[in-house]
Amino acid sequence: MTRWLSMALIRLAALGLVAMTAIIGWQVFGRFVLDSSPSWTEQAALALMIWYVMLAAAAGVYERFHIRIALLEGRLGERATILRRVVAAITLFLGVMLAIYGTQLCWAVRGNTIPSLGLSRAVAYFPLPLAGLLMAWFALPQTWQAKSPESAGD
Repeated sequence: MTRWLSMALIRLAALGLVAMTAIIGWQVFGRFVLDSSPSWTEQAALALMIWYVMLAAAAGVYERFHIRIALLEGRLGERATILRRVVAAITLFLGVMLAIYGTQLCWAVRGNTIPSLGLSRAVAYFPLPLAGLLMAWFALPQTWQAKSPESAGD
């Protein structure tokens, strides 16, 4: 289930990147060819970017493709298990904090509308608490696993 969720997040993030690229392409076409840039494109691209970056970041916790110091892990050998568990615990904590404060941010801006899109600003910021929960969920088992990232699986 967790592996499936991670792959779904990566696919959604990739789809968001493609959609944002198409929107920016339409904006450039409108500006330089039609001499009239659509008003909604910039805000839509920004909202999509928040979504796909946060979804990919959450999947990165499970897939362990975030930047890490592999050289240090290699030098530590078996002792790297402790380092990985500490990093996972920090990631878990930060995921929970992102979920809490992201929820507070969404609540605070729920009445604000993105003028060019007609959507609540909370829609753009909703990936923050969602990704925080997912990061915490993915980091939780890593806090007690002794596996290296290369041998980790579901």
